[in-house]
Amino acid sequence: MLFVVFNIDKQDGAAAIREQTRPAHLAFMKSLGEQVKAGGPLFSGDASQAFGGMYVLEAQDHAQATAIAGQDPYVQAGLFSLQYIQPWKWNTRRPDDVAVW
Repeated sequence: MLFVVFNIDKQDGAAAIREQTRPAHLAFMKSLGEQVKAGGPLFSGDASQAFGGMYVLEAQDHAQATAIAGQDPYVQAGLFSLQYIQPWKWNTRRPDDVAVW
């Protein structure tokens, strides 16, 4: 099953936390391998500043998706004011090897 993990940075101190934790976050995301179908940072309207991120995660259920997302070094460092994890159905341009539920 696929889930969208949507993260919004907290207002105070986010840039410093993001900078300090980014290498560990990127290593964590890479370690998930094929479980992550797509993802990346979210930017302000003029693309000058990251304010969060999102990724599509394959997991058995919501509990597993939540557990995996909670291991992200950004989460553990307290970067986000909001993390929203929601089941997602990939319809448009879905690769043939991705099952539809």
